[in-house]
Amino acid sequence: MNALRNGWIALAWRQLRRDLVAGDVRILIAALVLAVLAVTAVGFVTDRAERALAIEANRLLGGDAVVRADTPITGALREAANASELQRTETIELQTMIRVGERLQLGDLRALGEGFPLRGSFRIADTRGTEHDAGSVPAPGTIWMSRAGADTLGARLGDEIALGDARFRLAALVVQEPDAALDYFNVAPKVFLNLADVPSTGLVQEGSRIRYRLVVAGPAAAVEGFVAAARPALGRGQRLETISDARPEIRSALDRAGRFLGLAALVSVVLAAVAVAMAARRHSARHLSGTAVMRCLGASQRTLVGIQVGELLMLGLIASTIGVLLAFGLQWAIGGWLAQALKLSIPPASWLPALQGYGVGLVVLMAFGAPPVLALRRVPALRVLRRDLDPTEPSAWLVAIAGLGGLAALLWWKAGSAVLGLSMLIGIVATLAVLALLAWLLIVVVRRVRSRLRGSLRYGLANVARRAGASIAQVSALGLGLMALLLLTFVRTDLLDRWQLALSADAPNRFIVNVQDDQVDAVRAFIAEQGVAAPTLYPMIRGRLVAYNDKPVTGSNYAEQGERAQRLAEREFNLSVTDHLRDDNRVTAGTFWNQRTPAKPEVSVEEDFAERLGWKIGDRVSFDIAGQPFSATITSLRSVDWESFRPNFFVIASPGSLDGFPASHITAVSVPAQRPRFTADLVERFPNLSVVDIEAVLKQVRSTADQVSTVVEVVFYFSLVAGLLVLMAAVSASQDERLLEGGVMRAIGGSRRQLRLAQASEFAAIGLLSGLTAAIAASVLAGVIATRVFDLPWEADWRLAAFGAAVGVIAALLAGMFATRRVLDAPPSVTLRELQG
Repeated sequence: MNALRNGWIALAWRQLRRDLVAGDVRILIAALVLAVLAVTAVGFVTDRAERALAIEANRLLGGDAVVRADTPITGALREAANASELQRTETIELQTMIRVGERLQLGDLRALGEGFPLRGSFRIADTRGTEHDAGSVPAPGTIWMSRAGADTLGARLGDEIALGDARFRLAALVVQEPDAALDYFNVAPKVFLNLADVPSTGLVQEGSRIRYRLVVAGPAAAVEGFVAAARPALGRGQRLETISDARPEIRSALDRAGRFLGLAALVSVVLAAVAVAMAARRHSARHLSGTAVMRCLGASQRTLVGIQVGELLMLGLIASTIGVLLAFGLQWAIGGWLAQALKLSIPPASWLPALQGYGVGLVVLMAFGAPPVLALRRVPALRVLRRDLDPTEPSAWLVAIAGLGGLAALLWWKAGSAVLGLSMLIGIVATLAVLALLAWLLIVVVRRVRSRLRGSLRYGLANVARRAGASIAQVSALGLGLMALLLLTFVRTDLLDRWQLALSADAPNRFIVNVQDDQVDAVRAFIAEQGVAAPTLYPMIRGRLVAYNDKPVTGSNYAEQGERAQRLAEREFNLSVTDHLRDDNRVTAGTFWNQRTPAKPEVSVEEDFAERLGWKIGDRVSFDIAGQPFSATITSLRSVDWESFRPNFFVIASPGSLDGFPASHITAVSVPAQRPRFTADLVERFPNLSVVDIEAVLKQVRSTADQVSTVVEVVFYFSLVAGLLVLMAAVSASQDERLLEGGVMRAIGGSRRQLRLAQASEFAAIGLLSGLTAAIAASVLAGVIATRVFDLPWEADWRLAAFGAAVGVIAALLAGMFATRRVLDAPPSVTLRELQG
């Protein structure tokens, strides 16, 4: 048995060597190399870019990772932070009264250890009135204050500030904090001082509520090691922060980028399947005569299967190895360029994309290459004399079904999202079905009208009908490949447009908080006098969750839902009231009260917030508002566009339900740079107001979005180029019959012009059908993915679909004309001898 198996292997290797020398597997190996190259290179770039963006975004914490605690951080956590490759520093935070002259207000005190921040920097304005990056923490005996806090307290640079038992000189105003994007909705004045000055204030007492932070930074591997060691060592009152705790605007940009990169990988898999399927069909056809000869010489079916499948596996391993090595070199070059473009460190590539490349290459090859190869064992010996006898192999369908199942599993795995994977699978199946049906209809129509056509047009369209099976396969393959590329283009366009719209220059950059009922009209009038667009003021009522479905609850009741859910349940909620929803809020479940006043109090809850706390429609929630109870029924869930930078609330109550409860108002405005005194004048006119300047936050979010956009663009263009190469291989794989017919036409006197016109008409018909169907399918699938996966608003753009159809015609025409150029360049005798030999 071993001898027989070794004999198969030797024969398979001998046949592969012969095919390589003769060039018979050139198209198949080129298609497979390109397929593996595309999948693996996109995987490498995606893997490195995702990890780089995650590390870069973590710098919004002031470091790469932060441990927060309500007691001093010791033990295993500190030991993990002492790793040789890590930098570390610490801060403490507490609330205290800040005195400036006779003015006294509660504020946030942040004591900074040497070296903080480890990532990013403070942007400060000093006594000279210039802004610059701070090179260190405040010097002993001095403090910094947030610009908004200084405006609120009327503090000026050089003033003496009292904190507890100590007095400090105000040395600088903080224009931008490195970790401001984590929670900019903190209206209390902030004071920053050197950690060494804390004992002199006398503020650290028994029972003081102090928050401790341990901040680390370092190489990607060292940070990942710290995170892995710190998570299981966390105790009560301790938590580990990464970018997942940042503002929703930043998390959304990173999440969508990750989903787009996953979509690019899926497109690469689809293109790989298209190319290999077409090339394997050609490979099988070229081996029909040789297999018939082996049957005449007594070769058994088992021997034929062993030889053909063995050759296929060897070819798959060789091609996959070449593709992976090329992808590794290519991603190394792209990674270097990306590091310069993003101005950040790109982590080295992991080996997972290489393993994925081998997996995709072999699975796709067996799914689309094995069925036609298995059919070779049924080749009749009479095939030696009659070329019109083609084999049929029922078991090949079983292999094809199994292979397609493997491909579906690959798509699901690469998607990283059940909705994205299922959408792609349904889209592929539906597109293939429509393409096959339309191709068949085209063949029927051509057969009916070709007698009325003349010249080269008649011959070209007749070729479509004459090779019905090949035409259907080519239309389906080309259409599916174009659909994948157009889908990537449509989603990328929607994604970038969305980021540009959300982060436009007129996005709100000031939050105005604590406007009282009797100040609403006056504040609105003041803002109008400043040349700023009239704002909408929203009521805001502070409440704490006390009961769920009429059962008392605390944060500990949500321990099973995770630490974040527990923190949400323990915090005070900002409730609001409205009779209609803005365009950045959309009802996803239940019924909103829209312009009506319900008989009993109702609330609408943000869907992710409700999911985290396990709230559902029909549940009853109760809050304590300044000692007064408030209960309401959840009647709707909403999706909220946090990227709008407008005031939004997790919980909104129905009109009239919160009347009589103490409330203030909040609004957001876009203040132009030409109004530098806006905040100071507003606070001087209304001293009770708090103004939150989020211009620095917007800069951070824009910077992150710009980096994410660059990554998306790089991966998109790389996927596009790789996809076009794969499509070229797919079109080239089906040209033998055209070359043969072209050789015959030239031998009987056909001119170069006649041949070119005939080929052009055939490829234009195939391209028009493929491109039009691909554009429509890509538009529909892009809408599903945009709304269900990326949470983006979507409208069909049929101009883009028409452009896609035109691209399909041009792509098919150019690829087909390039692939069949040998008909014109080589003598007919050479072409006929190669194809018949």
